[in-house]
Amino acid sequence: MKKALFTLALVAASVAAVAQPTAATPAATTHADAYTSMMATTIQDLMSTGDPAKLKQADAKLERAAQVAPKDWLPRYYQAYARVITTFVSKEEDDAKDKYLDQAETALAQARKLGGEESELLVVQAYIYQARLSISPMLRSMKYSKMVTETLAAAKKANPANPRIYLVQANNVYYTPAMFGGGAEVAKPLFQEAQTRFVAFKPSSVLAPNWGERQVKGRLKSYETASVK
Repeated sequence: MKKALFTLALVAASVAAVAQPTAATPAATTHADAYTSMMATTIQDLMSTGDPAKLKQADAKLERAAQVAPKDWLPRYYQAYARVITTFVSKEEDDAKDKYLDQAETALAQARKLGGEESELLVVQAYIYQARLSISPMLRSMKYSKMVTETLAAAKKANPANPRIYLVQANNVYYTPAMFGGGAEVAKPLFQEAQTRFVAFKPSSVLAPNWGERQVKGRLKSYETASVK
């Protein structure tokens, strides 16, 4: 496997207003609207870049968001995601990449303590394991391949409707050598399943996890292009 095998295409998050409770005071509503707007912009920045410097800027903004709303799990969730992506695109040494993943684990643990949606947290956890594996595939495959599979199974048990489960699973299979039961053709049904799940999926809020659909469409398009050739 190559080190960049598991890099997912980044997608822009949907951005809109979040309805506030009718009993909220104008000041509270204004504060909530400002927070929602700031988070939405930061998520969009995060999902639309593969530049390590910009990813770190988004990470810093999410840290500020976590201080503003210490009971909200989403800033920590997106921090974990940002740090995983940084690992994939960084040109730094392996030790530095492992440190980013340690930081991702820390952010994810904080999101879990804050009551984050378990299936989404497990998907990112599986993504972290994929990133660990990609740093040194030959040495780490035995350990982390199994951990990815087990974590995605737990995510599916928590919420089988989550389309990101099938996307991460499909990518895992796609880049697994055929001699070990992987490859493009074996992964294709999983990408198709992910697409079906994305069609039916409705995020629980405007800031809730909603990434991955663009990559699924791109991958399925590549299958069509390959068949034409």
